[in-house]
Amino acid sequence: MLFEKFLDQLSQTNSTPEGFVDFAKVINNVNEISIKLNQLNYLIGKDDIKQRVAELYSENPSCFSVLNILIAVRDNKSVISNTGEVIRLSEYRNSPELVYQFISETGLEEVLRNKNITNLVDYVFGIEVGLDSNARKNRGGKNMENAVAKVFEDNDVSFEREVKHTKYDALVNFGDDVKRFDFMIQTNATTYLIETNFYNTGGSKLNEVARAYTDLAPKVNENKDFEFVWITDGMGWLKAKNKLQEAFGKIPKVYNLASLHKFIEIIKKEMQVSGWVQLNSENI
Repeated sequence: MLFEKFLDQLSQTNSTPEGFVDFAKVINNVNEISIKLNQLNYLIGKDDIKQRVAELYSENPSCFSVLNILIAVRDNKSVISNTGEVIRLSEYRNSPELVYQFISETGLEEVLRNKNITNLVDYVFGIEVGLDSNARKNRGGKNMENAVAKVFEDNDVSFEREVKHTKYDALVNFGDDVKRFDFMIQTNATTYLIETNFYNTGGSKLNEVARAYTDLAPKVNENKDFEFVWITDGMGWLKAKNKLQEAFGKIPKVYNLASLHKFIEIIKKEMQVSGWVQLNSENI
């Protein structure tokens, strides 16, 4: 069966070494707060942290605006303090007493006093690397887009990226939602609107994606000048293969990276209807 072959072709990964950590982003994030971190270095190794916090606060209270990152938190969470009060993390910056309360309650006091951290700039660099690893999932999607784009480029296929359906007056059955497609390819026969994704692991999201594209494809395909294409891959589909199989049976053009060459063949044939292949490098 075609679907069984599709499953057998699924790629184990689309990760690349450079995709694990965006070091340029990490360095930029650290550089933006390095002055304040260096000022907080004053607390390292001090016995009377409470008194030193008061001294530093009187000199430059703004340096404590970076407290959250010291516990690997970016957003302004609400927490329950040791007194049972619900307080936002940003409120701990409002006075030297609250700053010390934060340092004490989080455990940073002992870490600073005992010199378990020797330099807060280096320490936060490590935190930023860890936090950035949470963005790998998004980069995995971008890796898939880039892999597909490279296949198009290598085969001299003209395309556009990030195309909204509102660009086309004929696509009127999307309601108030604005659908952004990863790619658009126009041939002499039709306009292909393309979505791509890659899933290393399973989960409920895969069922939702398959269901969404099963609903989306007819809305595109009912217009004779357009056709929906789904390019997806990843071993995660093995845990959601029933829903994928349902979509596979209802969407005429579903490909993975191994079978994408078949779509390329279709595109080239349609571009040669008039005896030529179009290449618009401005769209690449």
